[in-house]
Amino acid sequence: MSSPSRCQDDGGRNLSNPGEFRHGAWPSPLRAADVAAGAVRRTESRIAGGWAYWVEERPLERGRGAVVRVRLDEPGAQPADVPHTAEADIRTSVHEYGGGAWLAFMAPDGGHFVLGSCMSDHRIRLFDATGRSEPHAVTPEPDTPRGLRYADPALVPDPQSNAEGGSFDPVSMWVREDHTGGGDEPRNELVAVRLDGTVSVVATGADFYSSPRPAPDGSTLAYLSWDHPNMPWDHVRLHLVDLRDGVPVPGSDRVLVDGPALTQPAWSPDGNLHIVTDVDGWWSIHRVDTRTGATEPLLGDTAPGESNREFGVPAWVFAQATYGWDGGGTLWCTWTSGGVGHLGVIRDGHLEEIPSGFSEFGRLAVTPGDTVVAVAASWTRRAAIVEISPDGGHRQLSDVEQSALEPGDVSLPQAFTFDSDGGRQAHAFFFAPANSAVADQTGEPPLIVLSHGGPTGSARSSLDLGIQYWTTRGIAVVDVNYGGSTGYGTAYRSLLAGQWGIVDTQDCIAAALHLAGEGNVDSQRLVIKGGSAGGYTTLCALTGSDVFAAGISRYGVADLEALARDTHKFEARYLDGLIGPYPQEAELYRERSPIWRTGQLRTPMIVLQGTEDRVVPQSQSEQLVAALADAGVPHAYVLFEGEGHGFRRGPNIVAALEAELSFLGQVLGFEPAGDIARVEVREGHR
Repeated sequence: MSSPSRCQDDGGRNLSNPGEFRHGAWPSPLRAADVAAGAVRRTESRIAGGWAYWVEERPLERGRGAVVRVRLDEPGAQPADVPHTAEADIRTSVHEYGGGAWLAFMAPDGGHFVLGSCMSDHRIRLFDATGRSEPHAVTPEPDTPRGLRYADPALVPDPQSNAEGGSFDPVSMWVREDHTGGGDEPRNELVAVRLDGTVSVVATGADFYSSPRPAPDGSTLAYLSWDHPNMPWDHVRLHLVDLRDGVPVPGSDRVLVDGPALTQPAWSPDGNLHIVTDVDGWWSIHRVDTRTGATEPLLGDTAPGESNREFGVPAWVFAQATYGWDGGGTLWCTWTSGGVGHLGVIRDGHLEEIPSGFSEFGRLAVTPGDTVVAVAASWTRRAAIVEISPDGGHRQLSDVEQSALEPGDVSLPQAFTFDSDGGRQAHAFFFAPANSAVADQTGEPPLIVLSHGGPTGSARSSLDLGIQYWTTRGIAVVDVNYGGSTGYGTAYRSLLAGQWGIVDTQDCIAAALHLAGEGNVDSQRLVIKGGSAGGYTTLCALTGSDVFAAGISRYGVADLEALARDTHKFEARYLDGLIGPYPQEAELYRERSPIWRTGQLRTPMIVLQGTEDRVVPQSQSEQLVAALADAGVPHAYVLFEGEGHGFRRGPNIVAALEAELSFLGQVLGFEPAGDIARVEVREGHR
């Protein structure tokens, strides 16, 4: 393990030039607590009755999810929590990753309500958004605690309920994950839920369901299903079923489109069904003939060389939306090109981009007017709920939070493409160190290579305080969209087929070597960091190469066999496509598992893990830590009680970042600025 440089004092100052600080020891304006405070996660913007709604998951409140709303027709209106939703914690663990835990609606008498799945017991509750009545449970309590879990709801339109004298008995469609059977896997179904607690099964028999979307007149329901070993970005079926009074007509369920990677069915206001499909090699929006199942792309103006746009995202969570129609019938949409998000409208087969100034978009929610509400962010602005006009003008609906960073402190990325193994090209964003209070530095900075999760995910294309935490301290970061990432077409997303642990690892190593070869970073102080699937890539790089000086693994996959045997249903067969069928390919699983190659570990590593992780159990990290100790490799292990797959609680976000910084300071030879806890680095048994 390296020792601190002799040209550095306790503050990390370069004694040969007292006006400079060593890379890594820069005094940063951004504390780990600022990162935690900025980690409020805003998702799922929705519109109901002239109000914009969204969810805020708050690390400083133990990660609880509150439904927040604000009036759209009152300039300057302040957002407020829907009463009781924060303490109820509106979240779901269906598929473990959740999403789509709630919906908002308006009653004919003017009442505003939220139906939400509560994390404490997974029951659906009805919340009065005005606070005039107390919330009450809608779904019954199962015999098995938390045994019935709900997600991805949609309200079935009922024209009769709006008629004079009509009764109001709304029906909502949900994905239900049933853990009460006691089998190896839960049963997934579509169910209809009434406010009196009546629950009836709409569809069952497939391994997975998502996206129940009723037609505007309530006569038909579109939904998606798929089976093992497919993931929702592999092969999905689009179904139609006729409804009568919110109940499926027996024998009417039919498969309308059978693959390939279908996502986000949606109905236009005039009753035409649409779907996002990658049938042409890129996720694009198609109109669907509900009689024949034939699909037709909406865009007819794609010129050669301009087709590299992805209008879909991988369905790791429920209730995503990249397109929708406003009150005037205009189709709004978001897409990714070159790893960066865009916003626009489609008119008469032509795409018109709206210059909003944002570079990343979450769920779109169209308004009754001619605007859209979305989770939006840019390279200099954190994600917020904004209303965007057709001319690109916007107003922020969520709270405005004070930034700890001045403009000169923000590292803006350089997007680049580089050559990887076999002549393959890969993509990345490079963030150079930036800090307005630090003089120009001599020498190259250390580099952290980020390997995103998924692995069918992508690098963020907006301000990430977790990245700026490092760049403001003089450490460069490269966020790699390795082969297998989303946003570059189906062929690129498919590069990990049978090649997980190879292509992604090669690309991360190639990105680091490319930047070192260009003189942008110090080739002797390269670090790789990843969580979950990105943690697996990190471990593969550390056991298969000697490029890196340190590694950071957050709940990383170390043992592929254990993952195949022990993980949850949603990903139980994911490795069939990434590695091969198990147990037939057991030898290949062992060959690709870092836990079986720990004898090759020579690189110091910090391992961070949650005790309640169902995706990557604690046992995997502890196997790895034991192997590091046996191999005599310097390492640190930080275990967080009560955390699952990802750290949600503010104090734990702070502790994790500071532990990583302390670890890198000890390994790379700098003393971090500020008052941070020193993590214990163990030398191992040898």
